[in-house]
Amino acid sequence: MEAPPAGPRHPLPMPPSPLTVAKHGATDLLLLPALANRHGLVAGATGTGKTVTLRVLAEGFSRIGVPVLLQDVKGDLSGLARPGGESEKVLARAKELGVVLAPEACPVAFLDPFGEAGHPLRTTISEMGPLLLGRILGLNETQGGVLQVAFRAADDAGLLLLDVKDLRAMLEHVSQHAGELRARYGNVAPTSVGAIQRSLLALEAEGGDRLFGEPALDLGDLLRTDLAGRGQVTILHAERLFRSPRLYAAVLLWILSELFEELPEVGDPEKPRLVLFLDEAHLLFEDAPGELRDKIEQVVRLIRSKGVGVYLVTQNPLDVPDAVLGQLGNRVQHALRAFTPRDQKAVRAAAETFRPNPKVDVERAITELAVGEALVSLLDEKGAPCPVERAFVMPPRSRLAPLSADERAETIRSSPLRGRYDTPVDRESAYELLQKRAGARGVEAAPDPARGRAPKTAADQATEMLGKVAQSAARAAGTQLGRAIMRGVLGSIFGGGRR
Repeated sequence: MEAPPAGPRHPLPMPPSPLTVAKHGATDLLLLPALANRHGLVAGATGTGKTVTLRVLAEGFSRIGVPVLLQDVKGDLSGLARPGGESEKVLARAKELGVVLAPEACPVAFLDPFGEAGHPLRTTISEMGPLLLGRILGLNETQGGVLQVAFRAADDAGLLLLDVKDLRAMLEHVSQHAGELRARYGNVAPTSVGAIQRSLLALEAEGGDRLFGEPALDLGDLLRTDLAGRGQVTILHAERLFRSPRLYAAVLLWILSELFEELPEVGDPEKPRLVLFLDEAHLLFEDAPGELRDKIEQVVRLIRSKGVGVYLVTQNPLDVPDAVLGQLGNRVQHALRAFTPRDQKAVRAAAETFRPNPKVDVERAITELAVGEALVSLLDEKGAPCPVERAFVMPPRSRLAPLSADERAETIRSSPLRGRYDTPVDRESAYELLQKRAGARGVEAAPDPARGRAPKTAADQATEMLGKVAQSAARAAGTQLGRAIMRGVLGSIFGGGRR
């Protein structure tokens, strides 16, 4: 009996191609997609080629279907949305390296917390959490403690803190009822509440309050691919945001913490599900309290299991704590200057982090590298660093020149994110609920002869209602809403939580 004819054969999908990052003579230096979530570092002084390296990496990841999120702090990365080939320097570098330059654009989406050069980027006060928010506001330890009380009291009462006016209203409520709340949450000093309110005024004067509200960013919008299977490059327009370094750093850390909290474990995939570049990475650690540093290190260490690769971009490797630096397996080191003792220390420290190559005097080479030249050490198939090589970074395929205003507007209009975040939503939250309770307050009524004491005022009733809402919120912990509220205190790595 003849065997039945075999069904159609479906070839196994090909693994993603390695990314050619640089060339050393005729040798391509390859970044292996399966090891790209072992994180990386792009370092070097201003003007040495870090931005071009970042662009080349972003293009490569997008080409193999990996979405990318990066920040544009100088306004020179928007050209990723257009094919290149127009730059004489790029063409000359391609000829020098013996590569055929194939101009190519990336699918790009723009985000901007101020809503000026991209779709609005928002989060809620609750999602940001008291630790990061306290850093934004520059609060001291005592003031930060009062902010923690406001968050905890809001969570216990089921009051959503979505925007700045919600937080203001909650702070005012906590201050007015400090005596009643003291036994449960501790002392709330009016001077600390006043200091927080003044810091919020300063934030509003900078326009930073626009970051807070709804609709908040859906992380799924960072994980998009286009119809051709290319990963979306999401560019956070950060020229204005970067003028407020603490706000800039907090936004990056919030995104990092949300990815860590929300994405499921995937182990070691054949390629990352997202690559996150953190430009000006020194700001993440500058003046950060020890608790925050510890949590950043924890997230960087563990987020690789979520399929996220984190690449720090900074001028000086010494700006990155050793505990984080040791987790950055893929490294591209551009030139460093050695004018001061600290500079010389940075050169030695950078040289010592590479796997030695007897053919390369690393410490000397770091100070001699030309623009676009770098010391490169990438992970091999076994996850071990390759010996360092002195090489030239590949030329980019996208346009070096930034987009014109009309080109940017066209890209925003055709973005898959169009309409998702452009119109703000102001649903009922802490401000509205507390306003209703305040409106119900009346003048204390006359004594009740039957009871021999004054009846409860509307303010007393409102306070009782707040206690009942808190009990109800605790009982609701088993429901979906309850879990979301309680996670704001217990679940998020930075003390926030989705609402």
